[in-house]
Amino acid sequence: MSKTTNFFILTVAAISIDVSAGTASLADCTHLDSDHPQKAKRYLMCLDGNIELLERDRQAWINKLLLDTEKIEKDTGNTQLMPIIKRSLLSQSRYMEDSCKWRYLKELPNSTKAAKVYKRCKISFLQHHTEELKANF
Repeated sequence: MSKTTNFFILTVAAISIDVSAGTASLADCTHLDSDHPQKAKRYLMCLDGNIELLERDRQAWINKLLLDTEKIEKDTGNTQLMPIIKRSLLSQSRYMEDSCKWRYLKELPNSTKAAKVYKRCKISFLQHHTEELKANF
C-alpha cells in the first residue's frame, strides 16, 4: 500500500471519529460499492476503516465495563461478575466471527462478494454489540 493511500485512510479515519459524542461516525461507503475490481477494492478498504473504528469504540466500552466491574468487586466483594462478563465477551466474539464466516463461505467462489458480505456482517454485529454494551439495563 502506498504512503498516499495510507495517509488517505488515516485522514478518513480521523475525520470519521466524532470525538464530542465519544462514538464512531462511520464513513458512507455505499457510493464505492461496485463489481469492478478497483472500485470493489476501495469499497472493501472503506468497510475495513469502518470496522476498525467500530472495533476501537467497542473495545473502549468493554474496557469501561471491566473497570466498572473491578470497582464493584472491590467495593462489594462480589467476585462472580467478572468471570461471567469475560465469558460472555468471548462468546460474543466467537458468535460474531462464526456468523459472519458462514455468510462468507456461502458466497464463495465469488471472493469479492464474499468479502463484502463478511465485512458488512461484521459491521452490523459490532454496531449491535456496542449498543448493548452502552445500554444501562
